[in-house]
Amino acid sequence: MPGLHSTIVRTRSRTTRSLGLLIVSLITVGLASCSSDKAATTTKPTATTADTTAAASVADTTGVGGSSSTDTAAAAGATTAAASADTTAALTVESTASALTTVAGAAVPAISAACAKDSLTTVAAGKLTIGTDKPAYPPWFSNDDPTNGKGFESAVAYAVADTLGFAKDAVTWKTVPFNSSYAPGKKDFDIDINQISITEERKAAVDFSDGYYEVNQAVVALNSSAAANAKSLADLAKLKFGAQVGTTSLDFIKNTIKPSAEAFVYDDTNGAKAALNNKQIDAIVVDLPTAFYITASEIKDSKVVGQFPSAGGGEKFGMLLEKGSKLTACVNEALAVLTSSGKLAAIQEAELATATSAPVFK
Repeated sequence: MPGLHSTIVRTRSRTTRSLGLLIVSLITVGLASCSSDKAATTTKPTATTADTTAAASVADTTGVGGSSSTDTAAAAGATTAAASADTTAALTVESTASALTTVAGAAVPAISAACAKDSLTTVAAGKLTIGTDKPAYPPWFSNDDPTNGKGFESAVAYAVADTLGFAKDAVTWKTVPFNSSYAPGKKDFDIDINQISITEERKAAVDFSDGYYEVNQAVVALNSSAAANAKSLADLAKLKFGAQVGTTSLDFIKNTIKPSAEAFVYDDTNGAKAALNNKQIDAIVVDLPTAFYITASEIKDSKVVGQFPSAGGGEKFGMLLEKGSKLTACVNEALAVLTSSGKLAAIQEAELATATSAPVFK
């Protein structure tokens, strides 16, 4: 029956043409997704979804009216068989596109079985004990309470714990003074997070995770201070500085600024801030986010005089662990997951204001 044969041919032709367009679309989307993910390094991969609306209709039965019921049934059966075969092919192609999407998303690693909670040995069984100093300062913590999950380092600590399989109620916080955290010896915590810069000297006594934050040092002074208009290292060398004991900020004063007067050393940052506010010193050195927080919220009529350029890839904060800790590699895995998924960057964006108004000392 020529009319029926012509109808089936048209139906298959249109079905094949729709399928062809679908295949091209899916492969193009898959390749674009792969290309995009290869280009991305620290941003969160975007899931790719195939547009399958072109396959919504794969059969055109126009023209079969007027044939006998037998011929119509035969045509319908032939059309259904053709559509079924083509739909199977389309599903195969769609499955391939889904696989491409999965490969594209594979840039985000999963935590290994060896680093799952039940495989880890911690100070307290089934718990993750995290140390930090007290008081716990903003913007790293909020309201001097590491347990609330607010502030950059509290949020990062809970994100690492969660990635390793520890729920929030399985995290225990312990007070650990900053200048004793990196002393050699046994630790009564699993991880310490407290703006601890990774240095070769400290690495001789403890383990560090990979860096979770790269930071510059900055100078804070009162607007009325002789330090307020400093533009260069030569200007800074004439000033009286203060910083917390054992910090890279203090090292920076001694080794980079090299002031003519010996730096004043305080037990904590609060002591240094009080001395600045009472005009006992001209300036303090702290990390840049802390500098912006101090000037915005803590010391009236103060300013960020300037910041120092990163050297050798930049100073980084790392989580501190006992020397030889079996947890070190797993903490690094967790940080890699958080970095690749974009969550670490999202926490930084949410908890640390981007600040670019501090000039760079030369």
